[in-house]
Amino acid sequence: MSANRLNLILNHLLNQINEFVNAENFVATTESLFQNIPLAEPDKIFHLTATYVQDKFPQKVNLGVGAYRDNDGNPWILPVVRKAEQIIINDPNTNHEYLQITGLPTFRTASAKLILGVDSPAIKENRVSTCQSISGTGANHLGFLFLSRFYRKDVPVLISNPTWVNHKDIVRSVGLEFREYAYYNPKTNGLDIDGFLEALNDAPNGSIVLLHACAHNPTGVDPSQEQWCKIADVIGAKNHFPFFDCAYQGFASGDLDKDAWAVRHFVQRGFELLICQSYSKNFGLYGQRAGCLTVVSKNADAAIKIESQLARLQRAEISNPPAYGARIVSLVLNDPQLHAEWVEDLRTMSYRIIEMRKQLYDKLIELRTPGTWNHILEQIGMFSYTGLRTSQVKVLIQKYHIYLTDNGRISMAGLSTKNIDYFAKSLDDVVRNVE
Repeated sequence: MSANRLNLILNHLLNQINEFVNAENFVATTESLFQNIPLAEPDKIFHLTATYVQDKFPQKVNLGVGAYRDNDGNPWILPVVRKAEQIIINDPNTNHEYLQITGLPTFRTASAKLILGVDSPAIKENRVSTCQSISGTGANHLGFLFLSRFYRKDVPVLISNPTWVNHKDIVRSVGLEFREYAYYNPKTNGLDIDGFLEALNDAPNGSIVLLHACAHNPTGVDPSQEQWCKIADVIGAKNHFPFFDCAYQGFASGDLDKDAWAVRHFVQRGFELLICQSYSKNFGLYGQRAGCLTVVSKNADAAIKIESQLARLQRAEISNPPAYGARIVSLVLNDPQLHAEWVEDLRTMSYRIIEMRKQLYDKLIELRTPGTWNHILEQIGMFSYTGLRTSQVKVLIQKYHIYLTDNGRISMAGLSTKNIDYFAKSLDDVVRNVE
């Protein structure tokens, strides 16, 4: 055998040995390619709930969760939802095929009518585009994703301070920038309308303005109709783009039309806008993720194009939305008798929360708790900004096992006739004794 031939064989064997050794080393290592990524902080609300669940204290109270509870502290399935479920189950034509990319047509049409009104000129003139979404979160994401592709990228998204914790992350996730506008006034526990309007005026023309249609999360502070008119005036003068998030229609006041007033006012004034709807709260369909994105444009031609692009974006993200929750909502909204029963269920939930507000206020007045507490009555919806400081919240959690977010926000649905005395006395103690 020649020397060259022998060298080729030896080099080949050495290469195989090196590959084997490298492979062994690669398998043996415990160092991940993602070793150096930072550990993400847990979601505050869900972490708070997990801590509450682990707590063994018999009088513990959960005022953090954003879900309706009955007077016994249990999840409540709306009777009309139970009825709709039975109808769907017993329907021999029900199947598990894919929905259209944009969702169940009857659900989308009913959603637009619910928020805009059955006599809306936008609907009659075919200026409405709709797309079923993964509840309100999915609607927000799809809406901002659409704007990131087909609107201006050189302007910020204006977001209230404070706002729902997910808004900022959703805006960031589609590559848009945000800027906060003044909203809550801690001195009055009410709306900072002057700061709000000033921020709108100072923002670049054409900015996207994220607005809570009703029951502002987390403060429970809503503009009056007169203030909404002033907000619309400035948004129109600055050529801003309104983006409504509506998670509580009917749940806030018990009146579907009243809770949709702001959206309908903007449509009446000729704005093009986006609306995100969630059926988690007002139908109790938290885990079914039923929502809708509605876009109102200037003409029918634009509406057709918008809906086509929503379908394209949706296809790349979730392909097809889930059917079950949408079928329940569609059945109820399109059947007059079931719709009437749903309105009564909404009143059951909203009126219980209103009653809890009144009882909490009355007990704080009876205890002569320092401070003014009118804001408990004036705020609306599931949440209330109590005005408690972080140090006081910490004591409520550690000493009294009452769980709420560190900004003092409480879920009124977590209060009941069984725990309201305990909460009021605990709150009175921390207000008096904790700075």
